[in-house]
Amino acid sequence: MTIQDTNRKLEARLEHAREVIRVEARAISNLDERLGDSFSSAIDLILGCEGVVVVTGMGKAGLIAQKVSATLASTGTPSIFLHPAEALHGDLGRIRSRDLVLALSNSGETVEIKLLVPAVRKIGARLIAVTGMPDSTLGHLSDVVLDIGPIDEACPLGLAPTASTSALLALGDALAMVVSKERNFSREEYALYHPAGALGRKLMHVGEVMRKGRELPLCKLGTPLHEVLRVMSDTPGRPGVALIVDEDGRLIGIFTDGDFRRRFKQGEILRHEDPIDPLMTRNPKWVRPDELVQSLERMMKEHHVDQMPVIDEKSRKPVGLVDVQDLLDTHV
Repeated sequence: MTIQDTNRKLEARLEHAREVIRVEARAISNLDERLGDSFSSAIDLILGCEGVVVVTGMGKAGLIAQKVSATLASTGTPSIFLHPAEALHGDLGRIRSRDLVLALSNSGETVEIKLLVPAVRKIGARLIAVTGMPDSTLGHLSDVVLDIGPIDEACPLGLAPTASTSALLALGDALAMVVSKERNFSREEYALYHPAGALGRKLMHVGEVMRKGRELPLCKLGTPLHEVLRVMSDTPGRPGVALIVDEDGRLIGIFTDGDFRRRFKQGEILRHEDPIDPLMTRNPKWVRPDELVQSLERMMKEHHVDQMPVIDEKSRKPVGLVDVQDLLDTHV
């Protein structure tokens, strides 16, 4: 194969890929003109649902339904996915009369969906259809129909669900986001539902990630250097820092492994019996336990520190400590 042939083959592949993207983009863009009163009615049904939003769909539409359900659940709307075939073999018991069923089917005539819908109506649950065929069985039996319109698939054969599933997903996301906005879903609530996600972890409060109790290395003013080093070594987790407090337990200073190494490297004579007072850093930066982890990360980077005391603002006493490793652990 010549270089020209290779280049032509490459360009043909890229052009085909671009056309697929254009077809799917048009399918999504066309939804804009189809939004109307039925969309608003669907929002009202979701907001008024006293149970859970049960999202269902078969095949590729079912995969989209799983994602839509997950998005609803993670943004403040209780939701589960129900496989229509499994529903017909006992899992229909997951649906109650106070629930709302959101059914995704481009044709509206998928066998499993056609069998499921009458059962849903018999249970008494409300039903929203997302379909390209509003006159289908699904459309006729639904309380609200969201019409994605006739869609040409991006598949060369015109068969594999591609553009239609993109449209289903976009409309499902639109429902979830509008509902989330009208619920006034907050960043703090998002963090509650995403404890292992990077953003969710940053939105946690410092008090949720800080070390406390036995993991808090406290030493009083006047404590000899050797005793401070012992406390730093014996504290669970070995944070490499000691918080220096006065007689009333209020934070006065901080002493770190780095402080010790820098003084030793500079040739300073450090005697084990020397008090920690002249060696510590006075008036260190600190945070409150109710501050966000996101703010703490920014503060630690700004001041180039690896540990940050957590202080009760009223008493000025240490209640916790955050090590940079604790923040790294939140991103695992």
